[in-house]
Amino acid sequence: MTGMGSMAVLTDLYPSLAHVHPAPGAPGSRLRVLDVPAQTVLFSENNSCPGFPLVLSGEIRVSRNSGDGRSLELYRVVPGELCLVSSACLFRAQPLSACGVTTKPSTLVLIEPDLFTRWLETPAFRNDVLGLFADRMADLTLLIDAVAFHKLDRRLAGALLGRGQHLKLTHQSLADELGTVREMVTRLLRRFEREGWVSLGREQIQIVDSAALRALVGTNPL
Repeated sequence: MTGMGSMAVLTDLYPSLAHVHPAPGAPGSRLRVLDVPAQTVLFSENNSCPGFPLVLSGEIRVSRNSGDGRSLELYRVVPGELCLVSSACLFRAQPLSACGVTTKPSTLVLIEPDLFTRWLETPAFRNDVLGLFADRMADLTLLIDAVAFHKLDRRLAGALLGRGQHLKLTHQSLADELGTVREMVTRLLRRFEREGWVSLGREQIQIVDSAALRALVGTNPL
């Protein structure tokens, strides 16, 4: 893709860039067009941000890594979308909180940090970036809920088993036992009730389908 062609695609995908100064492709913009293969590391956790990536083609997978080698995907950036981790890093001049790796051959434009700051003075571009925070926050909230509930629902099911069919327990006592808050236990118990696994009463829980609870925990029903 030629430089002029890249700038045309860039403004098509990111219309707010039609209003920024200096304009994309102008001598003062110093934009870099990168063509990279799949599995290219674009940025890494705890490093400084090399720039703000705008994807023209391909895809970036943004994730956090644990010390034991596990990885949790936060989101993906495709053409026309923006990267939350990069913007947050540039906003606060702090190290990156996640890593970004291409999942397929990709073409992207890298905006240098000082130019990103100048472009933020343009209301249209600034609104795009601030809108990104709202959209990605909603996505990350769903991810956090999914991770938390995925582990907690299994632990709660395990806590209900082995106590007989009729349990005289409060939601708060279960929350204390599991090291969480009552509201999360209540939400999960109501989900269990909707599934037909338990029946809820005042300070009591009746086990309706213990086989389903065992299946959730990961054991074979008796």
